[in-house]
Amino acid sequence: MRVAANLWIAVCCCVLWSSWLNVASAADTAMIAEGVPAELKIANRSIVVLRATLLSETPEQRVSRARAIIDEALDSNEALEVRVESVLNSYIVLLGQRRAFIISPGDIDTTDSSTRNTAEIAAEKLRLVVAETQQTRNVNFMLMAAGFSLVATLIYFILLRGVSWVRRKLVSQLPRLMQRHISTLKVGHTPLIDIKNIYYVVDRLLWLLYWALVFLFSYQWLGFVLSRFPYTRPWGESLNIYLLNMAGYLLEGVISALPGLAVAVAIFFMARGIIGFTRSLLMRMARPGTITWLSGETLQPTMRLTSIAIWLFALAMAYPYLPGAGTDAFKGLSVLVGLMISLGASSVVGQAAAGLILTYSRTLRPGEFVNVGGHEGTVTELGMFTTTIRTGLGEVLTIPNAMITGGVTKNYSRTVNGSGYVVDTVVTIGYDTPWRQVEAMLLEAAKRTDGIINEPAPQVFQTALSDFYPEYRLVAQAIPSEPRPRAQLLSVLHANIQDVFNEYGVAIMSPHYLSDPQDAKLVPRENWYAAPAQKPKTALGEGRGSDSAEPA
Repeated sequence: MRVAANLWIAVCCCVLWSSWLNVASAADTAMIAEGVPAELKIANRSIVVLRATLLSETPEQRVSRARAIIDEALDSNEALEVRVESVLNSYIVLLGQRRAFIISPGDIDTTDSSTRNTAEIAAEKLRLVVAETQQTRNVNFMLMAAGFSLVATLIYFILLRGVSWVRRKLVSQLPRLMQRHISTLKVGHTPLIDIKNIYYVVDRLLWLLYWALVFLFSYQWLGFVLSRFPYTRPWGESLNIYLLNMAGYLLEGVISALPGLAVAVAIFFMARGIIGFTRSLLMRMARPGTITWLSGETLQPTMRLTSIAIWLFALAMAYPYLPGAGTDAFKGLSVLVGLMISLGASSVVGQAAAGLILTYSRTLRPGEFVNVGGHEGTVTELGMFTTTIRTGLGEVLTIPNAMITGGVTKNYSRTVNGSGYVVDTVVTIGYDTPWRQVEAMLLEAAKRTDGIINEPAPQVFQTALSDFYPEYRLVAQAIPSEPRPRAQLLSVLHANIQDVFNEYGVAIMSPHYLSDPQDAKLVPRENWYAAPAQKPKTALGEGRGSDSAEPA
C-alpha cells in the first residue's frame, strides 16, 4: 500500500507539472530555458548532461537533486529497477519508486538525437551504475577482481623482463651479426658501410622498440586492472576506448591514404620511365651531324635539366594525392619554401643562368687554358654556379659564373689546331739591334724549349714601335698535359731566351733617353743579318721587307 501511494503521488505531481507547463507555454512564459550545462556523474561514471533550466531549477541544481536521490537509493538494500516513462514531450527516469531526473527537449545537444533516445541511454548507464554498486558490495567479486589484477601484474612484469632480456641479447649479438653481413657489402676491399655508424643506428632503433613495447604493455596492464574494479572501471574503459580509437584512426588514415599514395607512386614511376626515354633520345640526338648545339659538352647538362623539369612536373601532378597534402602543415611548408626561394633566388638564379650560358655557348670547356679576370689556368670543372680553374702554380680558383659572363675571357686553347694551348711572351729590345737577329734568337729559344711543338711553327710579331724600342711577341703552341707545366714551360722558355741572347751578345734591355744621343741608333747594312739570322737566298723579299727596298 505504501508503494502504491508513493507511485500515485509521483503520477499526480507529473500531471500537475505537465498541466502547469502547458499553461505556461500558452501564457508565453519561458519556464524551460537553456542554462549552463552540468554533468551528472554517479560512482565515477557519467550518466547524462543536463542543459535546460526546468521549473526554475538550473542544470546544476537539477544535477545536485538527482545525485542526492540516486545516492540515497543506492545506499538502500532494495532491488532497484530503472525504467523510463514519458510525460508529454519529456521523459522521467525512475530508479525504483523514486524519480531520478527528467530529460526535457532543452537537454538535447545534437539534432540527430531524440529526447527518448537520450533518456534511454541515460537509463542504461544508470542500470550499469546499479549493477556496479552491487558488485562493489560483493566480496567474492572483489576478491576475484583482485586475483585477476594480481595475475595480470605478474604477466606484465614477466613481459617486461622478457623484452629487456631480448634487447640485451640482441645488443650483445649485434656486432657479430653485423660483421658477418657487412663484410659481404664491399667494393673490392672497401666496405660500403661503416660498422660503427650502423651499430649506433641499430642500437637506437632497438631502444626505441623496447620503450614502445614497455609503453604498450604498461598501457594494457593499467587498462585491464582498472577495468576489474567497479569504481575505476570507467577509467579503464576510457583507456581501452582511447587506444582502440587511436588505432582505428591511424588504420583508417592509412587505408584512406593508400589510393592517393598509389596514384603518386604511379606518377613517379611514369616520370622515371619518361626520363629514361628522354635520355636515350638525347644521346642519339647528340651524335655528330644530328644537332649542332647538342654535343658531348652539352649532353650531360641537357639531360640533367630535362630530368629536373620532368621531376618537378611529376611532383606538381602527384602533390594533391600525397597524404596530408591539404593540411595546414603542408600549406605552411609550401609558404616557407616559397619564401626562401623568393629571398635567395636572385643570386642563385643569376649564377645558374650564367652557368647555362657558359655551357651552351661553349665559352669554356674543361681542359682549356683561359685567362679570366687576370687569372690564368686550366678549366678543371664547369659547374652550374661556379667554374674551377687550376693555375700553373697549383692554385685552385673558384670563380662565379656571373663574373665570367660579365667580363672578358681569353681562351688560349681555341686558337690552336687540335689539342693544345698558346704560349706567348714579350721582349723589348733597342732599335740598335737588328730585328732579324732578335726574331731569329726568339725562334731559336722556342726551338730549344721542350713542350713547344714545331707544327704549327712558332712565330714572332712586332706588336709595337715605341719611342725607344720595338716590342717583339713570341707566339708558340704547347702540348697540353696538366695545368702546372704551363708555368714550368714559360719559365724554361724565358731561361732559353736569356741564354740565346747572351750567346750572341745582345742585352735584353729597354733603353730610355733623356736627351738626343750623339750617334743615331741605327743598324748598319752589313749587320742586318747578324747571327743567328740568315740572309734569304732570293732577292724577292723575306716577309718583313725585301732587299730591293733597302737603301743603296
